[in-house]
Amino acid sequence: MKRIIFLAIVSLSIGLTAQVKQDSITSDPQKQVNAAQRILTSNLNQKGLTIGGYAETHYNNASGKNAILDVHRVVILLGYKFNERTQFITELEFEHVNEIAVEQAFLQYSLSDNVNLRAGLMLVPMGIINEYHEPTTFNGVERPSMDKSIVPTTWREIGLGISGKYNEASLRYQVYMFNGFASKNGSKLLGGSNGLRNGRQKGAESIINSVNFSGKLDYYGLPGLRLGLSGYFGRTQSDKSIEDIAGADVGVAMLGLDARYAYKRFSARGQFIHTNITDSKAYNTYYGSDLGSSLQGWYVEGAYNLLSQEKEQELVGFVRYEDFNTHASTEGNLAQNLSYDRNEITFGLTYKVATGAAFKADYQFKNTAIPGTETVKQLNLGFGIWF
Repeated sequence: MKRIIFLAIVSLSIGLTAQVKQDSITSDPQKQVNAAQRILTSNLNQKGLTIGGYAETHYNNASGKNAILDVHRVVILLGYKFNERTQFITELEFEHVNEIAVEQAFLQYSLSDNVNLRAGLMLVPMGIINEYHEPTTFNGVERPSMDKSIVPTTWREIGLGISGKYNEASLRYQVYMFNGFASKNGSKLLGGSNGLRNGRQKGAESIINSVNFSGKLDYYGLPGLRLGLSGYFGRTQSDKSIEDIAGADVGVAMLGLDARYAYKRFSARGQFIHTNITDSKAYNTYYGSDLGSSLQGWYVEGAYNLLSQEKEQELVGFVRYEDFNTHASTEGNLAQNLSYDRNEITFGLTYKVATGAAFKADYQFKNTAIPGTETVKQLNLGFGIWF
């Protein structure tokens, strides 16, 4: 029934939509936008409905495991412009064919050209991939592993805030109040190899007993360069009946730095994220988990278009190194789990056959800090589209 409703919405929308401009993998990072931004800016001169979407299908073959084929996600983006100041954006996602989720659903009201009020389910502005995760905006079949475990992508919560640009200083800003991670999300706990990932409430009957704050500044004042500074501060959310018990929740302070650069056929990007967790000892005692007192990760990537700039198509060779640890430090008697201290090398090709469509192939070497463990080798193939 859910699929029928979803497809009906799409079918009814097609005749009323405005087409949005496609993005490319090697686009100038100063001008790069994500799916929601493209929807918001695509219907500047008209009212009504705008539609977009993205999708990706993957083949993953890791040493010692069965190969996996997966329609990882198919996403429909819908935007509606009520008047020149008021727009609504939503992102409806099918994951692994049979899982349905709402990734974004927010109302934007433009107070002025440079100040926008937003409310609803929104992406937390942390790092690069959490906001720019459309498959033709990054190299590699899969999103960087560091983003999944440390940020954790795709991280969205319900909140209220403002966003905009201050062109005189070449700055884009975002400031929000959000609900936080759940201390216990159903049967899932914080900790382990995924850090805070299990705590994402995703707007599904989210509980809140303390407000969290998030913000990001992007600087685009130098040609081809974009720099980002992100911050997130607050506490996890616990059930009302236990909120005064020691260990029922933890404090979260996350800082991120990211950079993207492009010059002719060369491009590069990198980011660093550090998260400090307070009261992790009490949390682990209360819930019986293994949450670290700090999480940290970083990566650097270089890429080069092997085809002439005069060609519409692009063949991008890239290499990325990641280092991330969800047990960067621990408290009390909890020993650091060396299997949570990981590094990965990924190299491959992205063949952009048309604007908004790309075939991808890469090979990975995955290691942990456990002495003597064998390197996991993984071949990934796939394609991604964004329209």
